[in-house]
Amino acid sequence: MGIASALVFANLGASYGTAKAGVGISSLGVIDSSKIYRALIPIIMAGILGIYGIIVSVLLNNAIGGDKMVTGGTTGGVKEGYQYFAAGLCCGLSALAAGLAIGVAGDAGVRAFAQTDGIFVGMILILIFAECIGLYGMIISIIMVQS
Repeated sequence: MGIASALVFANLGASYGTAKAGVGISSLGVIDSSKIYRALIPIIMAGILGIYGIIVSVLLNNAIGGDKMVTGGTTGGVKEGYQYFAAGLCCGLSALAAGLAIGVAGDAGVRAFAQTDGIFVGMILILIFAECIGLYGMIISIIMVQS
């Protein structure tokens, strides 16, 4: 369940961020088509969220396949099971939240960038802080898998 949670929620966040920012880019393309390539940054940042889910899923898969998982009535296997499930949820839900933030901020930022060039740096900074939410979730998930 941890692997599925990491993958599903991270990719939901990535797809929402991509779709929402893509709508803004379509709007920008009507106003000034020369800015489209610079406006692709929110979509790239949203796609990275899916990579976070893949990284944690691979780590969880390797951890589950190891000798740590003990079956047959001991509490050790149950503890690690919940720990891996929580690690997957931590990464997946953090990436989902980051995808929502990137989608909304990317859409509004790209539309504003269509009007004026002065908003570009501010848009990038907002997107970086939104991306950090997913990165923090991945880091905590890695720590949970390793311990």
